Amino acid sequence: MTIEENSFSQAVFDAVEAKGAWYDREELPALLEQYRLLHTCVRNVFDFLVKKSLITPDPYKLDKKISDIVAPESSAFNENERSMKIGMRLSDYESTLDFLCNYYKFSISNLSLPVIKKFADLNAAFAWNQFTPNNAKQNTRGLAELVSRGRMNLDSLTQSMVTDSLSKASKALTEIMRIIRELAEFQKENYKAQVRRNVFMYTGYDANAAAQSASAEMEEIKKHFVAAMGKTPFYNDLVEEIVQEDAAPNRDSLQQGVLAKLAVTAKVERKKKVDTKAMILEAVRVLGALSPQLETVLQKLSENHGVLESEHNSLFDKLKRLMRRAFNLSEKPCLYPVIVGDGEGRHREKVDFHQFMAELAARSRRYAAYAVKDGQTYANIAAQEEDKILEFVTAQVTDGNKMIGMLAGLDDFFKQAAAPANKARIKGIKMEITSIKNCVVKANQVRAEYAAYIEEVEQMRNLGIADED
Repeated sequence: MTIEENSFSQAVFDAVEAKGAWYDREELPALLEQYRLLHTCVRNVFDFLVKKSLITPDPYKLDKKISDIVAPESSAFNENERSMKIGMRLSDYESTLDFLCNYYKFSISNLSLPVIKKFADLNAAFAWNQFTPNNAKQNTRGLAELVSRGRMNLDSLTQSMVTDSLSKASKALTEIMRIIRELAEFQKENYKAQVRRNVFMYTGYDANAAAQSASAEMEEIKKHFVAAMGKTPFYNDLVEEIVQEDAAPNRDSLQQGVLAKLAVTAKVERKKKVDTKAMILEAVRVLGALSPQLETVLQKLSENHGVLESEHNSLFDKLKRLMRRAFNLSEKPCLYPVIVGDGEGRHREKVDFHQFMAELAARSRRYAAYAVKDGQTYANIAAQEEDKILEFVTAQVTDGNKMIGMLAGLDDFFKQAAAPANKARIKGIKMEITSIKNCVVKANQVRAEYAAYIEEVEQMRNLGIADED
């Protein structure tokens, strides 16, 4: 029985190819977006718990090189280890999500059944859609208990941020699990199609012998599987399905079921008018997530500045400070030489530390106000015309990138400027810089999507095609 003679096999090959292309084009980009949303929410929860000193972050986080999808440890631990264990496991989980969002290629060729199993294990690490202190799984239960403790006596802004992050994480994980389940079903059919294509076409495969009975077909497949499929695992249940589809008395209905499962249903939807103001305002809300990161940065930079100041505490330094106070003289600006930029754009700037810190604190307060949808600051922005909001977001992204460069320069400066005896006291801010950069990139992505949509609508309008209400 050749492939040409087996119209069902050919129909399966065509359907698998079409469905695979649909996944690569539609569903897998959507899966990546859901993981990006989950990553942002997890990062917010992680930073919140670190700031509240409820978890101990992994001190070796930046030294770990993530190159595969590995679920965090899930073994039991004692209650007195909870802060440390949950801190390390949540850190590993966040790092893997970061790897998925920024480095992993989401494609059908990469998402085989064994890889999907890794995704499923990662998704089960923390049950955001069943996030209660009564959860049966210790990781979720322990994290939920820490979050519950941290939410006591919170200000309304932080409370809103935590609630929003947990809610969005739950929805993102639910959608991720739906896509992964359906993807697993598709890959099973894809696997069966590969067996049909490779084994049935293999030179030594005796189609006539296989056609005698179900057991004969199974025997032929097993005999030539390794030679035809190489290192591909032999899944007995799936191969048994192939045999049933070819030889069972109800094979016609089984075949119809397979083709129905592989069908790509074209969704014909009435085009809805998009709320473009809501699109660009989403970028403003994304910027609101920067505030907790900047608060941590302010604290660490202030402590680092204190370390350097402690190195200049001689009798002469004390005398100078006393004279300034006696004659009511203002303090001299504290100027730090900082290297900013990369490559050819690398240059040295003198940063007035106290002025920079004051501006950073003001920026943090503004970002915090952006996150409060019912607040006056957000309402004032939302009341503006869309082009003004776009200009505002563009300026914020530009300023944010400049701020990131300055923070990176200050981080390097403090690490180099401290005396050898004090270097261990200097607190790095690379993790916070990475989080800030992710927020700015996300805001810029939303801004770019908005601008692209507006341009597309304008082009359609020029062609006489308008959005339907």
